[in-house]
Amino acid sequence: MIPCDFIAPVETQNPIRDSLHHKILLANFLAQTEALMRGLTEDEVRFENKSADQLLIYHKTFRGNRPTNSFVLPRITPFTLGMLIAAYEHKIFVQGQIWDINSYDQFGVELGKQLAKAILPELDATKPVTTHDPSTNGLLNFINSNRKWTPKANK
Repeated sequence: MIPCDFIAPVETQNPIRDSLHHKILLANFLAQTEALMRGLTEDEVRFENKSADQLLIYHKTFRGNRPTNSFVLPRITPFTLGMLIAAYEHKIFVQGQIWDINSYDQFGVELGKQLAKAILPELDATKPVTTHDPSTNGLLNFINSNRKWTPKANK
């Protein structure tokens, strides 16, 4: 089981319609953490939907007691974002110490560095990239189609 982190600012950067959209986002932020804590039983699904068949009940039920962390910030600013990044860096360091691994010197990091060398020139591609797995290709192509910099000529 892996805990899930939820992060939300109290104030929005764009208060539109008396912050209605932000209030909806905050309601969903709070509701998701509550849902993961409570879960939904078969009896609750049946009570909610008297005609639910077993397949629907199977898909709508889930165990609760799922751990979450909720970070509520007054506002997202460079300072609060820096605090979050520092907190996650510290978390990684402490977990590494507990598990007796060097969180900042792993072979997986080295593999990532090697892959980055191949990806770097592809960030200047003018045609769709197809040299990686579908996920990486999709991300690269999205970045390339939305970038603001001028691609360097391929050598």
